[in-house]
Amino acid sequence: MRLAPARAQARAMPRPMPPLPPVMSTVRPWRSVMGGSYDARSGHLQTLRVESTRPRYGRPMATGPLALSFVRSYVDIDALPFINTEVALVGRSNVGKSSLLNALAQRKNLAKTSKTPGATRLMNAFELAPENSGRWVMDLPGYGFAKVSKAEQRKWATMLSEYIEERENLVSVILLIDGAVGPTSLDLQTVEWLHSLDRPITYVATKVDKVKPSKSKKRRTELTEKLGVAKADVTWVSAEKGTGIPELRQTIRTLLKAS
Repeated sequence: MRLAPARAQARAMPRPMPPLPPVMSTVRPWRSVMGGSYDARSGHLQTLRVESTRPRYGRPMATGPLALSFVRSYVDIDALPFINTEVALVGRSNVGKSSLLNALAQRKNLAKTSKTPGATRLMNAFELAPENSGRWVMDLPGYGFAKVSKAEQRKWATMLSEYIEERENLVSVILLIDGAVGPTSLDLQTVEWLHSLDRPITYVATKVDKVKPSKSKKRRTELTEKLGVAKADVTWVSAEKGTGIPELRQTIRTLLKAS
């Protein structure tokens, strides 16, 4: 396994246990981050600088299924190889990360799904064809699931924190937000945290089929206003109905520089 120079040097020094990221801690009203702030009273992000990585298409979209194959699961960032480029699926527990992966690849069992939150407990790596292309999609453990031990919660938080903060070849965090109920306070904390790290964000609203058509327009307005982004900066998807899946496939191909 080849490590990046910075990672190889870091391995030589003992590393203290990192603190929990803000997403796992209590929200404080009006905490300032990168020129913006989260108001816990209103549930809105205030004047936050937006850096959406959703591409603007100037050519026909490649909308077919993503040729993804499972690589392996990782529990420690030090075990991850240094590859070309990758994106990571991040979101609240039970937001539908695994179901979305299966829809993107048009395969039923590429990623294990469960009706119980917290099914993803490791960092799962999927490679976009061809083999050894060095283009990965990472499925990370969800945040906000309380029905596990404190030790397990801390383990997940540490795994997520280390990966997001240290992974050098991560080109975008694909932040999944439940389109029917989000963004939650934890989602907004996550946005703050990612901006504080200068991590580009690709916004995806999942489970939009759960929203009644009569309430869809209002729900989209509420969601984007709380995030502080334009409606065009959010991809609205349903893994069950296929809504928005072709557009998200193209977004991921663009991020990974794949045709």
